[in-house]
Amino acid sequence: MPLSGIFHNPVFIATLAASFLAQLLKLPMCYLRSKEWDWSLLFSTGGMPSSHSAVVTAAATGIGYYAGFDTPLFGLAFAIASIVIYDSTNIRRQAGFHAQQINRIIKELLLGEVKPAEEFKELREVLGHSPLEALGGVVLGILVNLVIWQIWP
Repeated sequence: MPLSGIFHNPVFIATLAASFLAQLLKLPMCYLRSKEWDWSLLFSTGGMPSSHSAVVTAAATGIGYYAGFDTPLFGLAFAIASIVIYDSTNIRRQAGFHAQQINRIIKELLLGEVKPAEEFKELREVLGHSPLEALGGVVLGILVNLVIWQIWP
């Protein structure tokens, strides 16, 4: 199949659309919370909605529509989506909590040291998602698929 063939695949298109929209929606969601625009969110993990959840949900839902919800392929897609969503809401979120504590400890240690604070580089703290952020991605993935399914020839 030539590379152009993937652009005739509704599951692929829905997955790309869900990913793009999730990253784009992070900007106004963050602005509503902080009253500041953070353009780095376009290329970062974490935040509302979860792009990971949106992508795997869009793919699984699209496979269900295209191949059937009663097929082994949908079962596999559902299993992968479940693992990704579990990972983003549990394991990666816990890694974020650890990063917060490590950053706190380092800041406390730096207060007693002669080294300038410029040498300290904070670890990334937002690695995972809250369950609500993951749910936002799941809902977005399903909605994108519903729209793609309705307009696809």
